[in-house]
Amino acid sequence: MREIVGVDLGATNFKAGLVRNGVIVSESFNPVSRDDSETKLFEILFKTLDAVITKNVKRIGVGVPGVVDPHSGVIYDIQNLPKWKEVPLKSILEARYKATVFLNNDANCFAQGEKIFGSGKTYTNFVGLTIGTGLGMGIILNNQLYNGVLCGAGEIGMVTYKDSILEEYASSLFFDKKFGQNAEELSCLGFQGDSKALEAFSEFGIHIGNAIHNILYMYAPEAIIIGGAISKSYSLFKKSTEDTLKLFAYPKQIEHLKIEVSSMRGIAILGAASLCVE
Repeated sequence: MREIVGVDLGATNFKAGLVRNGVIVSESFNPVSRDDSETKLFEILFKTLDAVITKNVKRIGVGVPGVVDPHSGVIYDIQNLPKWKEVPLKSILEARYKATVFLNNDANCFAQGEKIFGSGKTYTNFVGLTIGTGLGMGIILNNQLYNGVLCGAGEIGMVTYKDSILEEYASSLFFDKKFGQNAEELSCLGFQGDSKALEAFSEFGIHIGNAIHNILYMYAPEAIIIGGAISKSYSLFKKSTEDTLKLFAYPKQIEHLKIEVSSMRGIAILGAASLCVE
């Protein structure tokens, strides 16, 4: 495989990595803020890319946490970086780096990355579920990434749930709003046996289980591969998730479902890079 670059436009950091034969050989990241101007965001992005790109790079893949047109390469909305709206990112990067640029939603990149480089290789139909700042989903059907219009397929976090939407209950927002602590802090406490933290993750697992109910009714995948920052704490909410899945209307389907936690280092970068792989 030629050298390719994967870029993750995260809500708090822009990350880039040089990928050779499916391995990240160099990385760069720089912090960003929702208050950064459009110009400032481009300065940070160029700085991040300049640190890893080489003259051999002919393709760049970019994961975008929002709505993007993969054909025109225009970013229409990134909720956590509100100054970037209707940005022709593809043409700007192609002009600067003389490389072909591919863009897609970051959750789609995760699923595609697992299909190309990770445990998704073994499945024909699966879902990549990213649990972190938000709740995202990428869908692989018949070994192909399903994008939908403007890469909008799989926005599971926006599904109506209780008094709001699933993302309010099945992402880091749940811990911040209900328990007044972030997921990382509670995770550390949970692994130390703190009762409040264990209670928080037990309840969280119920919401994740209900999110998976929705996924199963819509797509009936062979597997769900979980990624994102909170996936590292899966053992803290695994039991309540599995208990919730036992309530699913079709028990035989649950018997066939595989749930895995992504074990890939740098999956955000590799997922973006996977967009460049034919």
